[in-house]
Amino acid sequence: MLEGLIDRIPMIFAVAIPAILAITLHEAAHGFVAMWRGDDTAWRLGRVTLNPLRHIDPLGTVVLPAVMYFTTGFVFGWAKPVPVNFGRLHHPRRDMVWVALAGPGVNFVLALVSAIIWGFTSPQGGATEMWFRAALEVSVLVNVVLMVFNMIPLPPLDGGRVAVGILPDVLAFPLARLEKYGMLILIGAFFLLPFIGRELGMDLSVFSWVLGPPVDYMIELIRILSGN
Repeated sequence: MLEGLIDRIPMIFAVAIPAILAITLHEAAHGFVAMWRGDDTAWRLGRVTLNPLRHIDPLGTVVLPAVMYFTTGFVFGWAKPVPVNFGRLHHPRRDMVWVALAGPGVNFVLALVSAIIWGFTSPQGGATEMWFRAALEVSVLVNVVLMVFNMIPLPPLDGGRVAVGILPDVLAFPLARLEKYGMLILIGAFFLLPFIGRELGMDLSVFSWVLGPPVDYMIELIRILSGN
């Protein structure tokens, strides 16, 4: 068993490095844009940085992704949310949209750059190049999944904040009030429903229903943009 684990260490790093970068740079982008738009809360707390160690959440960035990798082969997680005082932004409602879009925007750029670099590697390369190709493929997938997932229009996800910022008040206010229940709704939809479905012999995998087509579309779009 130990020998098998040792043999998997290179692939573990090929998954862990791009996943950690995707998650932590996503959060750092929120802090950078918040500071640009007038709120230095994250800056004063040392969170406006590209150092992944400042954004790592032990459970969401390390434990959960590791457990999911070894049990499902899929990696999912989160970093410590960057604190933003929306009331200190120059134009709170409008700037909230820019702060929210910063994270998914960085994930899109990381996925695109990874795809472009991947196009310059060779499938017949040596062990190091093959490892690099695998890490780049993981980077594309993880960043696209994070981008699409975070753009689900439900607070506290970025898509929810964007929706609150651009919708008319009659729709924005009720949506904003869902924020305190948002994570419970997501956990129920993405984790509890599939479990219940398996017990009932039904396919209740909301994750694949909601993210499958958008992720496939974004990966194809990135492939086209990168010329691969």
